[in-house]
Amino acid sequence: MVGPVASQAPPDATPAGGGQDVQEDDLAVGFLLGLLVGEGHFGGDGRQPQVTLRMHIRHEQTFEWLRSTYPGSALYGPYHHGGRSYYQWSARGRYLREVIVPLVQRHRDLLDAYTADRFDTMCERYTIARDPAGAAPEH
Repeated sequence: MVGPVASQAPPDATPAGGGQDVQEDDLAVGFLLGLLVGEGHFGGDGRQPQVTLRMHIRHEQTFEWLRSTYPGSALYGPYHHGGRSYYQWSARGRYLREVIVPLVQRHRDLLDAYTADRFDTMCERYTIARDPAGAAPEH
């Protein structure tokens, strides 16, 4: 099993609780969910699912935070074409199935209907097993 989310705050945030290590940092999870709702894509290439986030290079610090906080993810770029300059963050494979999907599923009630539908469609299309929202994982 891939490890839990690292306990880190978003860029320029003061750590809560005096920097205590926790399995799931509420601020980090909320920040990721907000990015995914606003800018993320739930999809795949037909063979494997992926969650991607693409934003302008001016958000490099945010992308570096994502890569260090969610260490099984990948950061690509910067890309420069068509008058645009951007980075792309993604989560795929085992890390997506064992860390990102369960994280989003635990907080699915916070997603708007459009984002929840995209998430559900990805999970159904790629046969990703999910626990019911709010269910504690079995050990």
